[in-house]
Amino acid sequence: MKIVLVHNTYQQPGGEDVIFEQEHQMLLHAGHQVITYCRNNWEVDSYSGIRRIGLAKRTIWASDTRQEFLQLLRREKPDVVHVHNTFVMISPSIYSACCEAMVPVVQTLHNYRLLCPAATFFRDGKVCEECMEGSLWQGVRHACYRRSYTATAVVALMLATHRMRDTWNREISCFVALSEFARNKFVQGGLREEKIFVKPNFVYPDPGARTGDGDYALFVGRLSPSKRVHTVLEAWKRLPVSIPIVIIGGGPDQEQLKAEAARAGLTNVHFKGQMPREQTLAAINNARLLVFASEWYENFPVTLVEAFACSTPVICSRMGVMEELIADGRTGLHFTPSDPVDLALKVQWAWAHPEEMRVLGRGARAEYEAKYTAEKNYPLLMQIYERAMQRSPTQSMNRP
Repeated sequence: MKIVLVHNTYQQPGGEDVIFEQEHQMLLHAGHQVITYCRNNWEVDSYSGIRRIGLAKRTIWASDTRQEFLQLLRREKPDVVHVHNTFVMISPSIYSACCEAMVPVVQTLHNYRLLCPAATFFRDGKVCEECMEGSLWQGVRHACYRRSYTATAVVALMLATHRMRDTWNREISCFVALSEFARNKFVQGGLREEKIFVKPNFVYPDPGARTGDGDYALFVGRLSPSKRVHTVLEAWKRLPVSIPIVIIGGGPDQEQLKAEAARAGLTNVHFKGQMPREQTLAAINNARLLVFASEWYENFPVTLVEAFACSTPVICSRMGVMEELIADGRTGLHFTPSDPVDLALKVQWAWAHPEEMRVLGRGARAEYEAKYTAEKNYPLLMQIYERAMQRSPTQSMNRP
């Protein structure tokens, strides 16, 4: 099979980039011919003056990208195009190119961008679904994307334009939702239920199960309000014994969180900043437990299945996909979202019961082997590609 993989990377690497590369390598290993079409949002920095003003139009419809991609399709004649992200340099214009070339499209729904300008369903410290339940302009009113009214208006206009064109339902053959929770949200938001298939993230290659108990707790993720590292620090203030925790990740809250830990005298909290994936996996493999305190509708955090692969138990918020993925008492523990007292109790219990944590670790590893290996993931992806190729994309030359 000849497959074109499409991805627009963000300025700060994340889980989407990991999954894109993992699927790329998995498909190559299976013997498929894979062509990648990638752009990077660092390109934005090269825009100045009048060209930067033109970025708003590009976000909605990048004519040059559409033409370049159409030429690629006509030259390569792929069986299927698999899109991971088009925001911001590629734009949704490539779906129209696929329709013109009569090539089916699979779109992975890595985040909630199609329903929410901020892509997170999170505002002012809590879950917010106003743009899905009402108008996209609620997001503009609150400057939800990058705390900018202008930037949010551009994203909202892009979404409104393509909703009006019915781009998502008309020009995309199949969607990949990463969990049942996410699938239900996208159906609620208007995507056609029969087009959405659940295929979880996976870890490839297998990092291997840990061999010891680990001597520290670990947090891995972007240091932003929705990840609730503040809740982690509040929990650590309440621990009756000193338990070291390593925090891996960068983000807008990094310096504020460091200062908070210093003021509280938390000498057992160690900020490591952004680290390469290999080093992050090694840290997960050597940790006694992973803390995941998010309070937004995480789509499918790669970190969780990386912890499963390393047989590292997870203590997570009892909400959304975290509750779906982590079986309380079997692969990890749940705590009440935004409750540092409950989190502290769960961490304290976990630290005092190493044998029980080994059992949870074995359960996590068994879950990985049953659901989240490349061998389990590959046939799911192939089934979705086959479904997409059975659908004839609507040929459309419309322009917004």
